[in-house]
Amino acid sequence: MHDARKPILQIANKIGISGAAIHQRLRKLEQAGVISGSKFTINTKVLGYSTMAFVGVYLDKAARNSEAVRELKKIPEVLECHYTTGNWSILIKIICRDNEHLMQLLNTKIQAIEGVSRTETFISLDQQIDRQIQL
Repeated sequence: MHDARKPILQIANKIGISGAAIHQRLRKLEQAGVISGSKFTINTKVLGYSTMAFVGVYLDKAARNSEAVRELKKIPEVLECHYTTGNWSILIKIICRDNEHLMQLLNTKIQAIEGVSRTETFISLDQQIDRQIQL
């Protein structure tokens, strides 16, 4: 889980089983849907994106959810989008270059989406935990 590029034989040697056994176990996990793929992790700060925020999106009608999500998908800075219970209709995670970029996204793109009545923004000061569930 820590390095999907690590060679299967290296893993096998470390835990004392054959490479074929590791390969077989990985295939079974993929077939069961436990593993859905692997990906590269991009360091957004190196690319100049230093502000991460969570934005609660209020919709004027719940029926506008699919339209709003379709428009949010067009905004590259939107990293995640969740349909939620509670006060907001949608909770999104966005990445921005700085607070000015955040303000511009909110004012000209997110709040401009038809059906968005208002937003509530929380700026992340530091991501202190970043992990997946352990197998």
